[in-house]
Amino acid sequence: MSKRKSKPQFSLNVSHDDLRRIIVEGDGQTLVASANEIGAKLGRNLTTNQIRAIFGTVRQIEMNWSETASANKQRQAQRQLVLLKPKMVYRASREGHRGRGLQALADTLSQAIDLVTDADGQTDARVRFGYFVDFFEAILAYHKVAGGR
Repeated sequence: MSKRKSKPQFSLNVSHDDLRRIIVEGDGQTLVASANEIGAKLGRNLTTNQIRAIFGTVRQIEMNWSETASANKQRQAQRQLVLLKPKMVYRASREGHRGRGLQALADTLSQAIDLVTDADGQTDARVRFGYFVDFFEAILAYHKVAGGR
């Protein structure tokens, strides 16, 4: 029986409290600090194309989740956001070992999506989605600054 050494799990270590401050409360300072840290970690573990593939879907959802969109369109956009979670996991699994960074990003974004879609009564889901988009956009920017290829 051969013993294979497993690679250490790659994690972004963003606390639930920080994600809550970013997504639910709209805390810009926590958003910038967390996105900077995430972007730096992902800079050497993820390609820009891997991130942009997911971010493109988020931008499509954003177009359908506007203030002027019908209630039906907004429900569909929220459903598409929830369905983004398994799509991200699938993309990461297809990448194999190279997908470690993508899996870590998917884990973090999935937690953020849960905060967007949870009905807590404090802020509108569309507003929380806007904070989510800002957070993801900042991660993408910091990833590029960190030398993301």
